[in-house]
Amino acid sequence: MSTSPHTARAFSCVTTAKPRSRRLRLVAGTDGTDRAMDSVRIAFASTDRSTVNQHFGAAEAFAIFEVGAESSQLVEVCEFIDTASQDGNDNKLPGKIATLAGCAAVYCLAAGASAVKQLLAAGVQPIRVEEGSSIDALIADIQAELVSGPSGWLAKALKSRAPVDDARFDEMEAEGWQE
Repeated sequence: MSTSPHTARAFSCVTTAKPRSRRLRLVAGTDGTDRAMDSVRIAFASTDRSTVNQHFGAAEAFAIFEVGAESSQLVEVCEFIDTASQDGNDNKLPGKIATLAGCAAVYCLAAGASAVKQLLAAGVQPIRVEEGSSIDALIADIQAELVSGPSGWLAKALKSRAPVDDARFDEMEAEGWQE
């Protein structure tokens, strides 16, 4: 009997002190390597992990994928408890936005003006899609853009992950300074 490499994944589950959210996170990749520099973490507002079917502010769950040009992997699922009592309440936004730390974008049905402003300030690009949009198809679109040369928010996200090249400062210092 052969084993799929996907069965070797280890997940951890975190529930907050006041049970308002629950996170299921991939502890290590199947090959044990860190995130590739040419990949991005993308969140999808989804209750079924296969289609985008939630408004950002009222989202019951986010499925978070690591997406590279050649592959993608579900790395985290974040579920929110008792979202009905928070409808129209801006106090719910900071927790949801904090959940997306490290994500380049979040795909959702819609997001209010306050949510958009806070997401952008946190470095997360909100992207509106039609209800029922396939997560697999959206990931394929991202992968195609990674292959052809990213632009817009995707290029910005990749650039922000690039290591800082301090060598240019050494070169400037070696040249000296004259006034």
